[in-house]
Amino acid sequence: MSRILFSDVRILDCLGTDPFVGDVLVEGNRITHVASSSGTLPDADAHIVRGGGTKILMPGLIESHAHLTIDNTDDLAKLGAIPVEEHTLIAMHNARLYLDHGITSCISAASAKPRLDVVIRNEIDAGRIPGPRLLAASPWLTVTGGLGDMRTLHMPHTESMAIFADGPEEYRRLTRELIREGVDIIKLVVSGDSFVPHAGSETTVMSEAELAAAADVVHAHGKRMSAHARSAESVKMCVRHGVKVIYHANYADEEAIDLLEENRDHVFVSPNIGFTVVAAYEGSAWFTEEQVVEFGFREELASAVKVVAKLKKRGVRVLGGGDYGFFVTPHGRNARDIDHFIHHLDFSPMEAIQSMTRWGGDAMDLPGELGVIQEGALADLLLVDGDPLLDPLVLMKQDKLMVIMKDGRFHKSRN
Repeated sequence: MSRILFSDVRILDCLGTDPFVGDVLVEGNRITHVASSSGTLPDADAHIVRGGGTKILMPGLIESHAHLTIDNTDDLAKLGAIPVEEHTLIAMHNARLYLDHGITSCISAASAKPRLDVVIRNEIDAGRIPGPRLLAASPWLTVTGGLGDMRTLHMPHTESMAIFADGPEEYRRLTRELIREGVDIIKLVVSGDSFVPHAGSETTVMSEAELAAAADVVHAHGKRMSAHARSAESVKMCVRHGVKVIYHANYADEEAIDLLEENRDHVFVSPNIGFTVVAAYEGSAWFTEEQVVEFGFREELASAVKVVAKLKKRGVRVLGGGDYGFFVTPHGRNARDIDHFIHHLDFSPMEAIQSMTRWGGDAMDLPGELGVIQEGALADLLLVDGDPLLDPLVLMKQDKLMVIMKDGRFHKSRN
């Protein structure tokens, strides 16, 4: 069994305590010892990584809303037209890119084609390609006229990254089929979106019966669901039917927030404000001021700020990351969400970092094992030349990530 000793490092364990100087011993793929003073752990037969008393050792980042199969696109129809062979390579390269940026785990929020996530997950797990731990998702399951439905009557075969279904029996069949193909997550599009002119963000497009049918199959197979749910009613439907990760939730009303609080032990909210922040205030290269107003980006962000403040106060776990891989939020910039949480959602630096570490581990059903530094936890670790609590943007700088470790193995080591 390999033994790696991180010596004289500042340990940011993401359990809520301030960083402290000490040593961390990794044996195999687990952290076996954490010492609060340096030089006290046995170093015989260990490979030693020295932190000089200044470098931060922290858990790897966890992306809660990953789209590894998206190519920084501004056109979902073009994405749907990519042949599956080329598309597999895009996903493979993005998987490596994420690990290169210190993202050691991902919860997929939809695959562009039914088996792309599954194939990439399997290859990563087998050690044949580098990439983060990955929970593989289905494509968006959406209704006719919902987000991702690019079809028109005169061009009925236009595809995007969605599968279209109407009625509970279609949802039941599709969910069974996708679980058969190996997905971990069924991704549902329950609400509309600002990019859908006939079904805006406050619209609920999926019926209760459709969601219930998918949920019956998911729960029977021991899988999980996530959902695009912006409207208040869509959030309530998701909670009622056991959706684990609810994306956006920016128009949740008091009843929805009450439900989320009542179910806070097993539900997570991932607000995914990165796209909205950039589009609202930094998007002049892509959107005119008229389009910003038309799409309501600033209003959606303001609503998200209010909702997240209430969720945080009530102890609902809020996850960072999300919707990177589009034209305004290219892959590799995911860690910027930590800064967004601080400046827009009033999170402390520690709380913001926990949104992409500790709470991500909980959302992946590995509480206390992933996203934290403590004895028994999985050895997904970053050694950072800088302090993310003082400058969270340091996590976006690859040259400041001195060590990237996943599952006890070095992906990168410049020590």
